[in-house]
Amino acid sequence: MLDQVLPLCVVTAEAFHDPAHVVLFRRENAVIRSAIGKRRREFTTVRWCARHALARLGEDPHPLLPDERGAPKWPDGIVGSMTHCEGYRAAAVARTRDYRAIGIDAEPDQAVPPTVLETVALPAELRRLSALREAGPQISWDRLLFTAKEAVYKTWYPLTRRPLGFHQADIGILHDGTFTAHLYASPPHPVLDRFVGRWTADRGLLLAAITVPTGEQSSVHDRTRTA
Repeated sequence: MLDQVLPLCVVTAEAFHDPAHVVLFRRENAVIRSAIGKRRREFTTVRWCARHALARLGEDPHPLLPDERGAPKWPDGIVGSMTHCEGYRAAAVARTRDYRAIGIDAEPDQAVPPTVLETVALPAELRRLSALREAGPQISWDRLLFTAKEAVYKTWYPLTRRPLGFHQADIGILHDGTFTAHLYASPPHPVLDRFVGRWTADRGLLLAAITVPTGEQSSVHDRTRTA
């Protein structure tokens, strides 16, 4: 699925089940020592995906530890992102010479509870969701909005090391598989005020992705680009 929403030179790996006998590094095991089985499986398989992707970049196996906000610490010279939800785990990585940041997020194609939607959505986004539902009710647009916001945060945080609230990103989703995010951080960031990403719906899942090429503010993905 990731190859539908990311440029060719971003290396990806995906899993639709949890492979048996995956071995974590000792320091990774320490992170999830007290985790329940579901959390342990997610943590383990998504790192299995990440190591497969890193190996395709020529990187040796490396512990992938979360920082204080849960973002993975990548090897020097690498940017990347991970995601996991029920029935899906994935990772995307690239060289910093090509990209400054990558953000991916996957969610089940199911409606979010109204209380959650009220928490994450701006009034303008709610109005746009109504229009999207009328034009294409087959997709859970509210869940896609949440997924896009998660992808925005995963792109924003590694670039700024600053939090970004749900209401600080105004998402506009288009039927052509793209979305825009206008950012309203406080105080305003001098450079990052807009991301452009892509989304897809397949296999009962929703997936959103953003890349920020090196030297650019944001990216409209071009699958003709090569490494």
